[in-house]
Amino acid sequence: MTPVDEHRRYAPRSLGFAVLTASDSRAEVEDHSGQIIDDLVIAADHRVVDKRVVRDEVSAIRAAVDGALTEHQADVVVINGGSGFSPRDVTLEAVAPLLEKTIEGFGELFRMLSFEQVGSAAMLSRATAGIVGQSVVFILPGSPKAVELAMRKLILPEVAHLLGQVRRQS
Repeated sequence: MTPVDEHRRYAPRSLGFAVLTASDSRAEVEDHSGQIIDDLVIAADHRVVDKRVVRDEVSAIRAAVDGALTEHQADVVVINGGSGFSPRDVTLEAVAPLLEKTIEGFGELFRMLSFEQVGSAAMLSRATAGIVGQSVVFILPGSPKAVELAMRKLILPEVAHLLGQVRRQS
């Protein structure tokens, strides 16, 4: 048994996901990226415990993350949108103060994989992830292709393993 296999023993089997879309312009019926996340979570035998569109405002995003973690007891929060450099892109500013530990490798790997699809524009993403208590929060760009890439290649393959490690007692 490899060390990774050993670690996977601690991985929970089914996780509760909160899907948050940071946008001033999208309504829930137009939230294609949020729907992609929702569909992929369910296809992977996890649950969606909270799903909503929140305004591109620090206080609204922070309140939505807090609600997802406390009221809905989400294991995983995936936020799409607001991760770029426009003046309304404030998701990272809203969430960064909540992160107890950052997962630098997530953003690095996401940008590397994105580079294969969009070239040097990949460096314009501030995708990041981190730990809040016993849960993990991911910040993704709002584009459907970016969301699908992150979910299929990075988040769904490793999030249970990650949470198993976060929640280990020793």
